[in-house]
Amino acid sequence: MTQPEHAVPPAAWAEPAQRFDLAGMGRYLVRFVKKTLVIAELEARKLRHDPTELFTRAVQPALWLLVFGQVFTRTRAIPTGDLSYMDFMAPGILAQSVLFIAIFSGITVIWECDLGIVHKFLASPTPRTALVVGKALSAGVRALSQALIVFLLSILLGVKINWNPLALLGVLLAVVLGSGLFSTFSLIIACLVKTRERFMGIGQVLTMPLFFASNAIYPVEIMPGWLQVLARVNPLSYQVDLLRGLMLGGIEPGAALLDFGVLLAVFVILIAIAARLYPRVVI
Repeated sequence: MTQPEHAVPPAAWAEPAQRFDLAGMGRYLVRFVKKTLVIAELEARKLRHDPTELFTRAVQPALWLLVFGQVFTRTRAIPTGDLSYMDFMAPGILAQSVLFIAIFSGITVIWECDLGIVHKFLASPTPRTALVVGKALSAGVRALSQALIVFLLSILLGVKINWNPLALLGVLLAVVLGSGLFSTFSLIIACLVKTRERFMGIGQVLTMPLFFASNAIYPVEIMPGWLQVLARVNPLSYQVDLLRGLMLGGIEPGAALLDFGVLLAVFVILIAIAARLYPRVVI
């Protein structure tokens, strides 16, 4: 039996469906981005209502740079090659301040759970992934203020900063990416422990090992062997490498892509885990 001339070939049937799928995917992505930005704006609004947090957060990096950095620059106890110790240390202190802000951001989820806000989020059509990414993005906004503070202190202390616009843009991206990574890690901890007391205890236990098992304040080469292994699997080390290369100049494009790739890969994995755990925060 021959096919009628007016019949549509099977290949043409799939074309409208394909166009429909692509259009639907595009609309979903647009809605996802809008909802993510709404969550981020809600979190960032808290900072606008309480700007004193910016000044209190500035105390710690200021002390590290003004006291610790000045002392060790004079003693020359830590070998840093052609860089002065202050130049070597400034990007590490920026990464440290980003870590300290982000690692405790997960406690807001526990507060929101106690206030019933999380129940409203879960009842909305907002995807869990958008909630997680929105909170990570808001942590990045907070971390940008730390970047400004560290840059101002570095200028006052004579750090030789690379003012290339692309390098500065890379620093901002590295700050936001690193902050989002560690804030998502913090969210996972909050979803698991579910109480403020346990969360603060675990956060304090994790912060210092992450910082000292990195290359933030001393090179990896002078560490003992077992600590070098930990430093090379520590995401903070890759963020410090990236910030140091961009802030001071001289980083190879391949090395920058490797650092960005490692941070992005860890970030994506943590988002996937946090998105699955986030609904359980109310159980």
